[in-house]
Amino acid sequence: MLVKTFGSAVYGVEAITITIEVNWLNQSGKDMMIVGLPDNAVKESLQRIESTFKTNGFTVPRTKVVVNMAPADIKKSGTAFDLPIALGILGASEQLQNKDALANYVIMGELSLDGEIRSIRGALPIAIQARKEGFKGLIVPIVNAKEAGMVNKLNVYGVSHIKDVIAFFENDEKGIEPTVINTREEFFHSQYDFEIDFADVKGQENIKRALEIAAAGGHNAILIGPPGAGKTMLAKRLPTILPPLSLQEALETTKIHSVAGKLPENSTLVSKRPFRSPHHTISDVALVGGGGIPQPGEISLAHNGVLFLDELPEFKRTVLEVMRQPMEERRVTISRAKVAVDFPASFMLIASMNPCPCGFYNHPERECTCPPGAVQKYLNKISGPLLDRIDLHVEVTPVPFNELSTLKPQENSASIRDKVIKARERQEERYKNNPGIYCNAQISSKMLKEICVIGQVGANLLKAAMEKLNLSARAYDRILKVSRTIADLSQSEDIKPEHLAEAIQYRSLDREGWAG
Repeated sequence: MLVKTFGSAVYGVEAITITIEVNWLNQSGKDMMIVGLPDNAVKESLQRIESTFKTNGFTVPRTKVVVNMAPADIKKSGTAFDLPIALGILGASEQLQNKDALANYVIMGELSLDGEIRSIRGALPIAIQARKEGFKGLIVPIVNAKEAGMVNKLNVYGVSHIKDVIAFFENDEKGIEPTVINTREEFFHSQYDFEIDFADVKGQENIKRALEIAAAGGHNAILIGPPGAGKTMLAKRLPTILPPLSLQEALETTKIHSVAGKLPENSTLVSKRPFRSPHHTISDVALVGGGGIPQPGEISLAHNGVLFLDELPEFKRTVLEVMRQPMEERRVTISRAKVAVDFPASFMLIASMNPCPCGFYNHPERECTCPPGAVQKYLNKISGPLLDRIDLHVEVTPVPFNELSTLKPQENSASIRDKVIKARERQEERYKNNPGIYCNAQISSKMLKEICVIGQVGANLLKAAMEKLNLSARAYDRILKVSRTIADLSQSEDIKPEHLAEAIQYRSLDREGWAG
């Protein structure tokens, strides 16, 4: 007898429905076989299914059973097909009543040897695709039920054992209550629940201001300073002042983390902007994504959030260079012989570095011990094209004792975030007719002329600064973009000379002779 069940395969951040056809041929030959480009993990499901059947009192077919996974030209991978294959075999061998109801559901889950159902990856995109194709419901492991339950107009059933699923179908699809999630309530409840705050930071007012500008305009930034100056501590607090995720952004972010298997059990939407901080030994594939079955890398896991690269010169040059195109296009394409997958990668890059190998170049109290030329050689580890994509160069100096010991209350993250949100609202209104542009950091050189008008006084100031400080040509566009953001923070329609003057100071690494 031929029985069909339905599963789902995830490619990139989208799901493809897989039809699993099980035919019990009732003739001699190999007991069970799977066709349709299964990988080893899928083929091994037959051993897990056989153990599950014996443990739970079902008969293992001893005549030929063929399992076909269609479309047959797409490679199937992972262990999540165990449950739909097992139910198909039970239906084809007449051990499951009401087997016709199987066709109404997408079913996914990994089986343990005793029939327990373990978690899967990509439950959210699978649920979205199931609703799109008009399935009556989705059956997933109970630990993935909340994640999949965020999709409305689809019945999502969380199960913990194969007996629960069999009982569900034999009782006319009753006995298990659909998972109901109030997506908006859960999402908005935890948006501002941060463990850290800018109020914890003593002093460093100029650095806080620079990060406020970066957050307001979506600008990339690099923090340069000696060890212990607070670069990492400040960077970790950046997500607390970014505008909260919209529901659409949260959905995009959750899909990526779901596919990568990074969502905690029983979780729902990602409610806070991601903060990813990979170690400097990371490979280029781990950073941008890849593998035989392409998986998202760190830049995609940081989508709609912050990618923090601590000790930037210590990263391998090849690793840093592969970021250049994704930083411009805000997405990365992973191409393989039979498949090309797009992953979103719209992130803010925040980097930190010591000014030299010993760490004390330009230190106000300690002397640099590096030999001549070492500072420039250290800086040259970062390529010009990558540095060109970083808008703010911020010098971080150690905090004096009198500021560390002060009891004066510091500005908290909520106060800074309110200013950032107002600045972003101005930008959204300004770029509402420019699809794909949401903040000042994304505007093109062509748009600069109409967006960043500085007047004659501002032009004279910028010209004088570039000549006196020997700023490079690449600094020009960056200064204009940053000054536009500073004006937005001031709720000003025009870019004033004081806005330009503040933006000019954030181009340290462009100054000729900065490295000696």
